Amino acid sequence: MAKRNQQRVRPAEQELKEKLVNLNRVAKVTKGGRTFSFAAVVVVGDGKGTIGHGLGKARDVSEAIQKGIDDAKKNLVKVPIVKGTIPHTQLGKYGAGKVLIKPASDGTGVIAGGAMRAVLEMAGIQNILAKSQGSSNPHNVVKATIDALKKLRSPEMIAKKRGISLDKVFNG
Repeated sequence: MAKRNQQRVRPAEQELKEKLVNLNRVAKVTKGGRTFSFAAVVVVGDGKGTIGHGLGKARDVSEAIQKGIDDAKKNLVKVPIVKGTIPHTQLGKYGAGKVLIKPASDGTGVIAGGAMRAVLEMAGIQNILAKSQGSSNPHNVVKATIDALKKLRSPEMIAKKRGISLDKVFNG
């Protein structure tokens, strides 16, 4: 198993934007009737390569979203971005959710479906081709996308690991 890019980030250090990916209303049936609660999947990012996801559950929508944001800030990771795209093609998997992300040339934009698009935009990636191949469940798609982003390795990381110069990574 390859060592992953698991560089953790402190949330207090940067300006984070948040995006609601999915809001689910859950009904619990009791003898007094139905009791509704909400589950919110939230993605936070700074648009410069830092991304995190969280799940918040509460009786109130705004409270669930706030809990999701707080949870997302607790598990931020850094993603390598090269010239507005990713360094290489990568597969990500979480549960039945499978995603494929590919680098794209300038001017392509973010070609991705709902939950994936939110993650990639929050990370600050401008040009990418992405395909969700497994489950369409937003929870698993978000986690699979972040898994794929965590697996990415920048050319600098590869050069350092192999003990060679950056020129040799591209030309050697």
